[in-house]
Amino acid sequence: MLEKNMLDQLNGQLNLECYSYHLYWQMSAWCAAQGFPGSAGFLRLAAQSEQKHLEKLLNYISDTGALPLIGTISAPPDEFPSLPDLFQQIYEHEQAISDRINTLVHQALMTQDYTTFNFLQWFVSEQCQEEKQWKRILDQLEWLGNESKALFLFDQSLQHTG
Repeated sequence: MLEKNMLDQLNGQLNLECYSYHLYWQMSAWCAAQGFPGSAGFLRLAAQSEQKHLEKLLNYISDTGALPLIGTISAPPDEFPSLPDLFQQIYEHEQAISDRINTLVHQALMTQDYTTFNFLQWFVSEQCQEEKQWKRILDQLEWLGNESKALFLFDQSLQHTG
C-alpha cells in the first residue's frame, strides 16, 4: 500500500496527465480550425500518448490497492496567438511535467518506496523523449519564422510524422 503523501502526489500527477490529454485535444481542435490539419493530427496523437500515461498511473495506483482519484480538471486554453506560440506552450507544459515527475522520483527515493521509484523510471525516460520532440519542433519553427508558406510546409511535414 502506498503512503498517503505518495498516493496524494500520484493522484495529483494522474490529474495532470488528464489535463494534458484535454490540453492536446483542445490544441488539436484549434489547429484544425486554423487550417493546420497536420498539426491537428499530430496533437491528437500526443493526446493519445497522454491518455496512455493516465492509464499507467491509474493501473499502478489500483495495483497497490489504493483508489485512484480523478478530481476537477480545469479547462485548457482555447485560443493561441500563433502556431509557434502553441508549440512553445506545449514545450513549457512538458518541462513542468518533467519537474513534477522528478519531484515524485525524489520523494519515492527519500521514503524508500523503491517500487514506486522503479515504476516512475518509465516516466522519466518518457519525459526526456517528449521534451526532445517538442524542442525539435520549436527549433524548426524558429528556423522557419512566421511566414505563412513556411508554416504551411511545416504543418504538412507533421502529417507524415507519428
